[in-house]
Amino acid sequence: MSTMLEFSGASFSYSGREVLAEVSFALAPGECAALIGPNGIGKSTLLRIAAGIVLPSAGLVLLEGCDLKQMRRRAIARSIALVAQQVEVPFDFTVEQILGQGRTPYLSFFGGLTGADHDAIESAIEATDIGYLRYRIFNQLSGGERQRVKIALGLAQEPRLLLLDEPTQSLDIGRQLEMIELIRSLSQSGVTILAAMHDLGLIEGTFSSVLLLSPNQPMLTGKPADVLMPRILERAFNCPPQQGPTLLATEHLRSYRAI
Repeated sequence: MSTMLEFSGASFSYSGREVLAEVSFALAPGECAALIGPNGIGKSTLLRIAAGIVLPSAGLVLLEGCDLKQMRRRAIARSIALVAQQVEVPFDFTVEQILGQGRTPYLSFFGGLTGADHDAIESAIEATDIGYLRYRIFNQLSGGERQRVKIALGLAQEPRLLLLDEPTQSLDIGRQLEMIELIRSLSQSGVTILAAMHDLGLIEGTFSSVLLLSPNQPMLTGKPADVLMPRILERAFNCPPQQGPTLLATEHLRSYRAI
């Protein structure tokens, strides 16, 4: 079976401290995977490696069989989009102006936006349902609105692989559910998604697989029902036995969706 993204024994160290150790997994085209683990375990670092922003100190990272180390930055940006937790916009750019930045990998040195670029931007706006925000100033938007714009910026790159770093962070429950619906819709459209998730109760029903990073343990991969088990999560998150609050949150959300 073909793979979209593959880590093979990938490790990363920073200032002499090992952040990731021999991580191995593979994502199939169209897969929607949740990356979970305790704070500080290296989830954001793994996403940055997957995006080709930083290189592993050992091992391989392959995009559709090609070593990211051997690919040009522009080629990577045309295939992979990383939606980071924080996007700093120092000027009063409108949403439409920001989305234009997503077309940078396709622009010639002196060229402006082409018809194809405008079409890609419109498709991203439609997919994320932010047409009403088009002329708003990004820095004046609410947290939920900013998250949708950030994802639209990634989609404007027309990526085959979309990387999301805590897409529901700091959102209220209503906006969290909206974000999960958006992720589900993008996955159904064929985009391969890898999202670092903090809210475990939002995973089941949207994500087809889970990648769990645990301290001093190999990465565990599997279906949500197999990974989001009390005995597994209690060990990974160092929870007191039978006191994992996120497990209760998972059951609460499942009941809420059934109403």
